[in-house]
Amino acid sequence: MSEISFADFERVDIRVGTIIAAEPFPEARKPAVKLRIDFGAAIGVKKSSAQITKHYRIEELVGKQVAAVVNFPPRQIGPFMSEVLTLGFPDGDGSVVMIAPDKPVPNGGKLF
Repeated sequence: MSEISFADFERVDIRVGTIIAAEPFPEARKPAVKLRIDFGAAIGVKKSSAQITKHYRIEELVGKQVAAVVNFPPRQIGPFMSEVLTLGFPDGDGSVVMIAPDKPVPNGGKLF
């Protein structure tokens, strides 16, 4: 993997937000969930499609804080426009485990 500069890293805007709504996304090619995430007053509420169906039930997602890239261009996923990239790591089987702070933090906080 090639190295990047710190300036390159600073261009990726990773913020924390709280999931305020979650619903199934049956139209997605791979199993996914539609999320609405509140990133605070400066960024607002954004939509995301996340392939998190193995480890998370819809009803337990609301209220969870997550990390997301908020400065990628929106991406059309089937009939849904995903505005942010919710971040996670693959488990041993390749299923996504979301990244989240281990203590509550204000929505919109920037990763540094």
